[in-house]
Amino acid sequence: MNATQQLHNLGQSLWLDNITRALLDDGTLARYIRDFAITGLTSNPTIFEHAIGNSDAYDEAIRRKARDGKSGEALFFELALEDLTRAADLLRPFFDATAGIDGWVSLEVSPLLAHDAARTMAAAADLHARAARANLFIKIPGTPEGLAAIEASIFAGVPINVTLLFSRAQYQAAAEAYLRGIERRIGAGLDPKVGSVASLFVSRWDVAANKTLPQRLNNRLGIAVATQAWRAYRELLASPRWHQMATAGAQAQRLLWASTGTKDPEAPDTLYVEQLAAPETINTMPEKTLQAFADHGQVTQALTMAGDSGTALIAECRREGVDEDALAARLQREGADAFATSWRKLLESIASKANRLASADVP
Repeated sequence: MNATQQLHNLGQSLWLDNITRALLDDGTLARYIRDFAITGLTSNPTIFEHAIGNSDAYDEAIRRKARDGKSGEALFFELALEDLTRAADLLRPFFDATAGIDGWVSLEVSPLLAHDAARTMAAAADLHARAARANLFIKIPGTPEGLAAIEASIFAGVPINVTLLFSRAQYQAAAEAYLRGIERRIGAGLDPKVGSVASLFVSRWDVAANKTLPQRLNNRLGIAVATQAWRAYRELLASPRWHQMATAGAQAQRLLWASTGTKDPEAPDTLYVEQLAAPETINTMPEKTLQAFADHGQVTQALTMAGDSGTALIAECRREGVDEDALAARLQREGADAFATSWRKLLESIASKANRLASADVP
């Protein structure tokens, strides 16, 4: 039994943080499902930028759709939905077997809408309807404006993956938006079972903080912050408020570890996976991290409420000059900006390919 199966048996879901047409066409995703206990998949604008910009696998589809008059975001979302609905169908058995807890894929709304709640909510509803897959999350960033769209989308019955969360406080705000949406559904007599996950980004903390911290504290802050968020997650699930909602039929919004690939070449390549083993959570891994963990990862212990809360480490980092609240806000802003940059590059790449392919078709 490899380490990925051990982690799955512990109660943590392993999702792949990647999507390309080649992964689907050559059977790699199916192999990851079979051999590495992968039960879900996430995507983001940067992933699609690399998938489409660095491959000719999408060229024929781009040529065909451009001939039909499609361009820009409309063309991209058709490409993305083609990939993600195929992945959703591959993962549907896990969704059915777990009554909707597992087996999900994720598609992000345009990151250019990160600060526009009304348009984000409309885009989320439209994309989910177009996908016509029960196991497809729409990703909305946990920005202040995004939180309003998350609550409204949950109330509307749209499953949401809250992305770009970087701290316990940001996680709690996302969880509160989810809870309010479910409570509104209960009050309206609607089915309270609407899927959601809250995605906390981990390794980006250390990329930023290592520049300030002494070496003995390198690559430790992200795990400490994640541990604090996990404790808040467990406290929420133990609360009377949640028990009342669960009794009414609601399904818990699970905590998801994102950005779990190790960025520091001096640190273990399985660092964040091993340190954040925890039942009833999700770890979405880049392919390189998944392969490394399957090859030589170790499952030694799981997070427990009796263990280290991360508070002491965070306090030590504060004394060394890292303001965790200010850094969390900065990381969220930078994350939103980075996705917007990738989005623009993605659309430019699609437009360039469409023009090149059209020129090649001219006799």
